Amino acid sequence: MEVILLDKIGRLGGLGDKVKVKNGYARNYLLPLKKAVLATKENLAKFEAERAQFEAKIAAELKAAQDRAEKLNQIGKFEIAAQAGDEGKLFGSVGTRDIAEAASKAGVELHKSEVRLPDGVLRSVGDYQIEIQLHADVKTEITVSIVPEK
Repeated sequence: MEVILLDKIGRLGGLGDKVKVKNGYARNYLLPLKKAVLATKENLAKFEAERAQFEAKIAAELKAAQDRAEKLNQIGKFEIAAQAGDEGKLFGSVGTRDIAEAASKAGVELHKSEVRLPDGVLRSVGDYQIEIQLHADVKTEITVSIVPEK
């Protein structure tokens, strides 16, 4: 299925690109989230007429993501208290939701889907470098310090 992208999609293309994708990907993800429209003559003409609006929207989203990344870098380190045993192993784990909540409490809006934990949840006390992807073009790292609860 051919679609016109209305947003930058990682590994697929940028604004205005006409790409071929699998039918299910277009029907279940791109079209419902308004990240693309079907590549018809009418949609192509409509897109070209509204291209400036889409570019402005993308630029605003990028600026907002860069501002959030700057706030995260200014804070730098987030502390999360969790129940732990004597040897430093946690009773449970610290995941993306816990990290997002810690950032939100510090004053930076962060969604759990923006937190990247490639090795899975954190299960012991210590400091961890966590990658945060706020936008397709904006990535940053924060330090999460897991301390035992008292």
